[in-house]
Amino acid sequence: MYKLIRPLFFQFDPEKIHHFVTAGLKSVNKFPGAAAISRAVFSIENPKLEREVFGLKFKNPVGLAAGFDKNGELMGEMANLGFGFVEVGTVTPLPQPGNPKPRMFRLPQDAGLINRMGFNNLGVDVVAERLRRYRTSHLTPHTSNLIIGGNIGKNKNTPNEDAVSDYIKCFDRLFDVVDYFVVNVSSPNTPGLRELQEKEPLKKLLQTLQQRNRKNDISRPILLKIAPDLTNEQLDDIIEIVKESGIAGVIATNTTISREGLTSPQKIKNETGGSSGKPLTKRSTEVIRYLSKKSGKAFPIIGVGGIHSAQDAFEKLEAGASLVQLYTGFIYEGPGLIKRINQRLLRKGN
Repeated sequence: MYKLIRPLFFQFDPEKIHHFVTAGLKSVNKFPGAAAISRAVFSIENPKLEREVFGLKFKNPVGLAAGFDKNGELMGEMANLGFGFVEVGTVTPLPQPGNPKPRMFRLPQDAGLINRMGFNNLGVDVVAERLRRYRTSHLTPHTSNLIIGGNIGKNKNTPNEDAVSDYIKCFDRLFDVVDYFVVNVSSPNTPGLRELQEKEPLKKLLQTLQQRNRKNDISRPILLKIAPDLTNEQLDDIIEIVKESGIAGVIATNTTISREGLTSPQKIKNETGGSSGKPLTKRSTEVIRYLSKKSGKAFPIIGVGGIHSAQDAFEKLEAGASLVQLYTGFIYEGPGLIKRINQRLLRKGN
C-alpha cells in the first residue's frame, strides 16, 4: 500500500512532505479507534521479541533513529506503528533553525538521502517538557513501555572548547524524561563537530558525562554515535574510550560524507551533507562487525544505516548489533518494514 502512494510523496520537497505526513499521522491518531487500528495493522506484540540491553527492557529490537522526531512530538504515533523504541533529537541547549533550506535531497536511484539539517530543533527545554507530558499522559500498555532515547549535541555557535557545557546542559535537563542518552559528535552538518571524535576531546566529554551520571541515585545508559567514515585505527580508539569511560555502548553509524558508488545525477551528489540509506548498508555493517569482533563483544551496539529490508536488519544483528534503528529505510519502505523485521526475527527464533 505504502509503495503505491510513495511516488506521490516523492513529488514534493522532502522536508515539507515529512512535516505534512507527520502532522497527518498525529491528526489521524486522535480519532477514536485509529491508534488501535494502527497497532493491529503494523505492531507485533510477542515476548520472544523482547530484548534486555544495557539494563533496559525493549519490547522489540527495532527503533526509530534520531533525526526523524527531532522535537519529541511523535512517540505515541511511532509506538503504534510498532517501534520498540524512539530516539528523539538531536537536541541542543538553545533552539536553532539549522542550515538554510533546501537541506534534504532524495537519491531515488540509490534509495538514499543527503541531508544537511544542522541540528534544527526547538531546544532542550521544549523537548524536555514534551517528554514529561508524554510520560505522565500515555499510560496505556502500548505506549507506556516505549523506551525513549535522548540524542544530544552542541549548538552551532558554541566553540568546541566549550562543547562539554552544552552536552551537560542537555544531559541534566533530559535526565528525568529519557531512558538512555546518545552523545552525537558525528554529524557532518555542524561545523567542527566531528573534531570532537578525536581521542582526547572525546574521552574528556564522555568521562565528564559519566562522572555526572554516577552522582545520581539512578544512572542512565550513555551511548556514543559514531561516523561510518572512521578508519580502523580510529575505531580502535573508540573501543578503548568506551571501555575506559565505562559508557554503555555505541550507535553505528551516522551518515557518511562519502559519495562512493552513488549513481544519482552529479548535481545531487555534489550537495553537501551526510548521505544515508542503501549506500550506507554495507559500511555500517562492516563497522558493527569490526567493533563487535575487535572488542570481544565488550559492549552493546545499536546498528543503523541502510536498513531497507528484514534481511538488512538481520545482517546487522548477526554482525554484532543488539538492536537496530530505521530512518531512511522507513521513508523508502514505509511502516510495514518494522513488522517485516520483527516477523523475520520470530521466524528465525532470534
